[in-house]
Amino acid sequence: MNLLLDENLSPRLVPRLVSLFSGLKHVRDVGLKEADDKTIWHWAKANAYSVVTTDFDFVGMSQRLGSPPKVIHIERCDFPFVVIEQLLRRSAVLISEFEKDEAARLLTLRVPSNGERR
Repeated sequence: MNLLLDENLSPRLVPRLVSLFSGLKHVRDVGLKEADDKTIWHWAKANAYSVVTTDFDFVGMSQRLGSPPKVIHIERCDFPFVVIEQLLRRSAVLISEFEKDEAARLLTLRVPSNGERR
């Protein structure tokens, strides 16, 4: 599973999650530090990666351009690093199924609020 973390997610997630997502990379790992969304989109498409992001612009690109690449959007992401890590860990099976589904192009994840089930 090839996942590319956007600039708005911590590169510290890579070593902590690579055992779950073997093809996990951060944009910094592939020379895209501070790259614009369009450049990241084209790199992910050319290299068969899905983009993991908190940036809503990628949702719009997915809706306009389709896939590839697929987009995993973390909604309302103003949480500490460890909360994002936990969300991705809890969502590992869902992400894997999303990656296998050829028709799927956008997966939205959200951290449950206090009243929601986890």
